[in-house]
Amino acid sequence: MEKLKNIKILYIDDEDLIRSNAVEYLEFYCDNVYEAKDGLEGIEVYEKFKPDIIITDIKMPKLNGLEMVRQIRQKDKTTRIIVATAFLETSYLLEAIDLGLVKYLTKPITEDKLLPILKSCVLDVFEDKSIFFFENDISFDMLNKTLFKNEIQIMLTKKELMFLELLLKNSKRAVKYSELSNYVWNGNMSEDAIRSIVKELRKKISKQTIKNVSGIGYQVQVLEKNV
Repeated sequence: MEKLKNIKILYIDDEDLIRSNAVEYLEFYCDNVYEAKDGLEGIEVYEKFKPDIIITDIKMPKLNGLEMVRQIRQKDKTTRIIVATAFLETSYLLEAIDLGLVKYLTKPITEDKLLPILKSCVLDVFEDKSIFFFENDISFDMLNKTLFKNEIQIMLTKKELMFLELLLKNSKRAVKYSELSNYVWNGNMSEDAIRSIVKELRKKISKQTIKNVSGIGYQVQVLEKNV
């Protein structure tokens, strides 16, 4: 599945052999696979790479999987999260649903279990659509994370890219200041920083593309989305 190539996946498990085997398998399909051995390291890797999909074990030392997900969900409602576990107690599953998890996998994890769920998540991440169109023949390729004007690439800084991605993933609503702060600046956003990002993006796209919603945050205006 071609779309998997550009997806960022984080795999978290405290058992070294299980984790290394899973990462090796995922790297066959994906170019960007990251790993962590417990919930604390998982949060660190998440903060650094902002994966599209997280696959995590539940029972781990230092910080278990559900506690880790709870911390992530406080500032990120969109990343797709899959729980991999040998334990199917009702309490775990109810908590997983409450935390907005996409799926759960029962161990041992096999190709026939994992691949269909990955494909489903990928389609969900991009709603089977990956090209966003703005004014003035400008478009953004979500899969390749690239902005174009008349087929010429427009360079974005890392923070500009993260800012625009978050707006596009939530294009049907205004993205709150707190969400932008957590996603782009790890909770340390200043007024000057956000004004600077918005000013530069408006120069590169158009003034009408990014709207300020007073007292809430910002919303992106797109013309249409195509595959």
